[in-house]
Amino acid sequence: GFSCRRLTLDCPRPRTGLRKRLLDITLVAPALLLAAPVMAGCALAVRVLDGPGVLFRQERIGQDGRPFTLLKFRSVRPADDHEAATRWSVAGDARTSPVGRLLRRTSLDELPQLWNVLRGDMSLVGPRPERPYFVGHFSRLHPGYAQRHRTPVGITGLAQVHGLRGDTSIADRARFDNHYIETWSLWQDVRIICRTATSLFRLEGR
Repeated sequence: GFSCRRLTLDCPRPRTGLRKRLLDITLVAPALLLAAPVMAGCALAVRVLDGPGVLFRQERIGQDGRPFTLLKFRSVRPADDHEAATRWSVAGDARTSPVGRLLRRTSLDELPQLWNVLRGDMSLVGPRPERPYFVGHFSRLHPGYAQRHRTPVGITGLAQVHGLRGDTSIADRARFDNHYIETWSLWQDVRIICRTATSLFRLEGR
């Protein structure tokens, strides 16, 4: 079977290291405190309007091909675990509830991933993590896709601030992600975070 841990064996790892982790901790701890009332409101809305199961947990692939459990507010209720793992989500998905569409439009469904960052599963900035099925599929189709896993995955990234989210080109995402890794700097992370924050006010979610 396909092993995600084979993906990055031949790819040199960037030297992001301690500085990137310190930036994450410095920003995510106060962000969690500030976002707590908003997260409570989102959780209440999902529970009241869509029923039990406020959080959506899904296996994703992180740095060096390691799997972890990604957290989101539930916006879609898949038919079963297989569908959740293998169906590509696009804009206008009929499975998305009205409150789910609002959460996705505003990107509020991503807020629980701040816990993923605090735990060290993710970074604030990096290539977006994907499900094992799609990591295997895209790695076979797109040269360079597997190399995205040389660095911590992120809530946002260079590809996302250039509009590559949702149902957009995987090849272009891989190109932007690898450029980000190869030109990484702390200042680049700060700029991407600021651009992401600006886009939230413009409701540029998917």
